[in-house]
Amino acid sequence: MASLLYRLGSLAARRAWAVIVTWVVLLGIGVGAFLGLGGTLSNSFDIPGTASGAVTDQLAKKLPDTAGGTGTVVYRTTDGSAFTDEQKKEISDLATGAEDLDGVASVIDPFATQAELADQAAQLADGEKQIADGRAQLEAGQAQLDDGRAQLQSGLDQLTAARAQAEAAGAPSAQLATLDAQLAGLNAQLAQLDAQQKTLDESRTELEDNEEQVELGSTLLDLANGIGVVSEDGSTAIVNVSFEDPRLELSEEIKQGTIAHFADSPVDGVEVDFGTDIAQGVPEIFGVGEAIGLAIAAVVLIVMLGSLLAASFPIITAVVGVGVGVTASLAFSGVVDMASVTPVLGVMLGLAVGIDYSLFIVNRHRKQLLAGSPVQESIGLATGTSGTAVVFAGSTVIVALLALNITGVPFLGLMGTVGAACVAVAVLVAITLTPALLGLAGMRLLGRKARAAVGQPHATGKPVKRMSTLRAIVTVLVSVVALLVVAIPSMSMRLGLPDGSSEPTDSTSYRAYQTVDEQFGEGANGPLLVTASLDDAVSDDDLLATQVEVAQKLADQDDVLAVAPIAASDDNTLLAFQVLPAEGPNSASTEKLVQDIRSLPSNDGITLGVAGQAAINIDISESLAGVLPIYLVVVVGLSLLIMIVVFRSLLVPLIATGGFVLSLFATYGLTVAVFQFGWGAELIGLHSTGPILSFLPVILVGILFGLAMDYQLFLASGMREAYVHGASARDAVAQGFRAGRSVVIAAALIMVSVFGGFIFSESTIIRSIGFGLAFGVLLDAFVVRMLLMPALMHLLGRSAWWLPRWLDRIVPNVDMEGAALERDHPSVHTDTVTVADPESAPAPRTRRARRERG
Repeated sequence: MASLLYRLGSLAARRAWAVIVTWVVLLGIGVGAFLGLGGTLSNSFDIPGTASGAVTDQLAKKLPDTAGGTGTVVYRTTDGSAFTDEQKKEISDLATGAEDLDGVASVIDPFATQAELADQAAQLADGEKQIADGRAQLEAGQAQLDDGRAQLQSGLDQLTAARAQAEAAGAPSAQLATLDAQLAGLNAQLAQLDAQQKTLDESRTELEDNEEQVELGSTLLDLANGIGVVSEDGSTAIVNVSFEDPRLELSEEIKQGTIAHFADSPVDGVEVDFGTDIAQGVPEIFGVGEAIGLAIAAVVLIVMLGSLLAASFPIITAVVGVGVGVTASLAFSGVVDMASVTPVLGVMLGLAVGIDYSLFIVNRHRKQLLAGSPVQESIGLATGTSGTAVVFAGSTVIVALLALNITGVPFLGLMGTVGAACVAVAVLVAITLTPALLGLAGMRLLGRKARAAVGQPHATGKPVKRMSTLRAIVTVLVSVVALLVVAIPSMSMRLGLPDGSSEPTDSTSYRAYQTVDEQFGEGANGPLLVTASLDDAVSDDDLLATQVEVAQKLADQDDVLAVAPIAASDDNTLLAFQVLPAEGPNSASTEKLVQDIRSLPSNDGITLGVAGQAAINIDISESLAGVLPIYLVVVVGLSLLIMIVVFRSLLVPLIATGGFVLSLFATYGLTVAVFQFGWGAELIGLHSTGPILSFLPVILVGILFGLAMDYQLFLASGMREAYVHGASARDAVAQGFRAGRSVVIAAALIMVSVFGGFIFSESTIIRSIGFGLAFGVLLDAFVVRMLLMPALMHLLGRSAWWLPRWLDRIVPNVDMEGAALERDHPSVHTDTVTVADPESAPAPRTRRARRERG
């Protein structure tokens, strides 16, 4: 590969303008494709096969009106007073008019709903009064019937006794007939009383049935107490908009049309804000913080390379690479659902690795020029040697990012694919456009003083002294302990997705969230949608009792403030309820509540399910936490294979991976400390804390592992180069570290600067990703690669480069150090580093080392 890249770099230097024009044309094609084919970005995240997804599918079949996405519109008077009748009418008219918007299924008018609830309460109160009056009337009627029956029975008894006496005395038949007629009249009156008693009993049964229904209605009303759309002081109202399409399929045009309908018709004395469900902003791809980070990177480049011209090349190539990669990726946003964070991740990676990869080649070329090498030959060799390292370093990043597709999470796989594409473009730009620019620059790449010093001995550096064994042991212990201590907060990590409280404080979504929180309680920002699936359909007469049974079961759970039935399927086999939790959607209590509801037994023929945004976020977080170990194993396994080929060693890849795991969990610990615990959050302008972004741990694994292996490649390849060229194992560590130290420090500072610029983004998602990447690179580059790895390599000595013979025979020799190139091009010189006070003579040549050298 080194020879191929040598020829490619030499060709690019000779055909510089052709290469430059080619990349300019590719950039133009990318921009044109984006403008012509690009679509809108989404802030929704979903994973197929989750419990909440199954509930949503069930609702779509039996209760389609509840399965669509929802939008929250919050009205509040500017002075905190109650709405006037005129204001109520205008808001109600806007709510009614919104039902005619494209994609809108229904709209809840808060004031009409409030009136309906008041009417229901009044009807229930009136029903209770009527039942009480009816019961009193029934009791009075029963008393009258009982009195009448007693009187008739007494008269009947007396008349019966009189007839018996008359018959015994031999009374004439006419007298007996008269008495019989009187007896018949009394019996007829008793029959009438029996009929009246039957009517009274039927009335009592009907009254009891009505009383049961009223009691059930009152129970439901009591259980729903706390769920409202108008605040108690009458100053705030919520308009709930239901859409025809599910949340994940809801287009940005429908959302913006809904927002425009309410925002373009202001109500005097009233402010309107919109919830994150329809108004969550798409983060800007490049802002002030990112520009500052790029400026810091430019300063580092100037200090490192010694001239403005040389420092400009890595930035130019990185910007071109980002432009091509990101615009080409955005061109597909019209045909695939692309999360808003996806292109931002592409910009992060494209800038960081683009600058670094070009820097490695420019720095190698600069050193060779200082050593007196011819320009064209130096460009070719720099591309062949450092370019080979760039290709393999980029390969590890690409492998790690593409492996995100094995998680089975569509939006995460797409993020990885876009990121990998941007890194691939950065590699191509580094090994083609960078040589072209170097060819045009010629010796002007060096400053005036540097050109005067070309070929002089002092330009090659000073001798260095290898570290002592005691120092290596102390370095290993201190580094490992420090990383473990920093990693402690990671044990308390909670995963979630940002809610309205994490939006910028001047955004409409943040104001809507805070208003709802203040006026309706924390849980109103994340109500749960609970379904009850019945094994057997219930009759219409028993429906209310079943709803009360389910609602009471839900209300009995901890941290439930209110429960209200909202719908029942036509066949009465699926019931839907709104549950108001005690705390917000990202709270630990709400997460536990969702799990508790799902774990309730279904032995009574009722199975409960939970959906809603809060439940969806919880499911996504749990799913991503489950795939993290698998992803880590796959990424590490594939990259280990690459490093075994590159370093022809087993121990070097293993300790490199072990060091990465330490820095990864230390990065998790820092992220939890700041974004979850709030330690030092004010330093980065973070106004709210909460769970860690659910897909951040997976993203950090993929990106940081690739970047960590970049620095491992550039440092360890220098060590191996010295070892293969005859230095002892421990001398090689000192030589390789000294040779690559400055460029790795500069590259790491550049990455930290670029990633750090995103920490000050308005989007919490971007903030946390930028923070994790910046501090992940900082810890891994400066603690693991610059301290821990050299110390471990020193302690391992020759065993660091051990490789079983059978594996040595089958592993291809990629000539990462460019030994063959340097042998074929003796006129090209590189700086050398001598080691003072060697402890031992160079290691004897092995058959493997001799083969690698020649």
